[in-house]
Amino acid sequence: MDRCIVLVDAGYLLGAAASLLAGEPSRSRITVDHTALIQGLRERAESDTERPLLRIYWFDGAPDRVPQPEHRRLRVMPRVTVRLGALTRSDGRWAQKGVDAAMHAELTELARNRACSDIVLVTGDGDLLPGMMAAKEHGVAVHLWAVQAADGDYNQSEDLVAEADERRVLDRAWITKAVRAKEIGGICAPPPVPRPEIAAILSAPLPESALAAAAERSAQETEHHQAAESPNGTQERGPSAKGVPTPKDLAALRGPGTQAAQHPANATLRWSSDKGWVDRPGTTMESAEAAALPTLAQLTSAEQRWADREEDITTVGGDPYEVGQVFARRWMGRLTDPSHLQKLSAMYPRVPHRVDGELLRYAARFGLLAHKDDQIDEHDRYAIRAGFWREIDVRTATEHAPVGE
Repeated sequence: MDRCIVLVDAGYLLGAAASLLAGEPSRSRITVDHTALIQGLRERAESDTERPLLRIYWFDGAPDRVPQPEHRRLRVMPRVTVRLGALTRSDGRWAQKGVDAAMHAELTELARNRACSDIVLVTGDGDLLPGMMAAKEHGVAVHLWAVQAADGDYNQSEDLVAEADERRVLDRAWITKAVRAKEIGGICAPPPVPRPEIAAILSAPLPESALAAAAERSAQETEHHQAAESPNGTQERGPSAKGVPTPKDLAALRGPGTQAAQHPANATLRWSSDKGWVDRPGTTMESAEAAALPTLAQLTSAEQRWADREEDITTVGGDPYEVGQVFARRWMGRLTDPSHLQKLSAMYPRVPHRVDGELLRYAARFGLLAHKDDQIDEHDRYAIRAGFWREIDVRTATEHAPVGE
């Protein structure tokens, strides 16, 4: 068939791009416009091979082979198929497993079935050499593309380079059309938008008991790291170096007899947990009301579930704050009883456990587990709940605003 196919090793492509633009192969150091990248690959492949594109295969690793947000976006793009291998951690480093084998199998199968006349390989792994040789034996022209190496040397297997029919280099000018470096200090990447809701909570003073516990932890850490820390390292730690306050810490701040009984200014971040809070009147009643609140799943029809999935794939970026906002908007928009919203708002300072559990499970779909033993990062949880409560606050404030404002 007179058409071309592109097989992309995402680990090689994005790792080499990170080395070129940011000086190290960590993909966390770059931002990628996947739409522009796919379009660039398609145009370059059709130009080099002089054949129309049949399909782009995107091979990447993911924890437990669960698609991450970028994979969800890629697999709904026209002419793009995503193949996932495993992503495992060994000796403190992440490594792909099964990606090379999947590329080899796809390469040989496409050639054997004469699905195309030209195959473009974007990879540097010499393990694909047998697959490349098999494809050539079936009459397929193999084009090997490299990403420009940061040091001007090769970043591909020499045997792979020698066996290819055609070779091209994706240079810095081509790469930067879709990839850019995240510079520390915000030179190339815009600084993150400050979240006053989170900052107010994190800057809240801790109660004496929490400060004592933090000092004890610091002393223990000092004993284990004397060679790396100064002798007075513990005493020099200011408020910004303390641990993030927990729900229990904040509950103590608001307890009777404390000087910090008032909620920090501009802080709308609220916490979820039935544990750790000081006793207060109405706890039993609040628990009963919380149990009566409907979950988003109960409010969502089958048709809405499909629409939500499409929105998650195409428009939700995966930022923790944004994820909380999206969840809150859906929950509020589907309520049939307005009193449920007022009950939720009155449950300050905690998010009902069943609502919060569903919120965090929804957030986990966007790769926010961060590969940390299936636990969402602590600061991400704060941001998720901050986004959720911001939407609740905006809605309740609008409903209580005087007519004409």
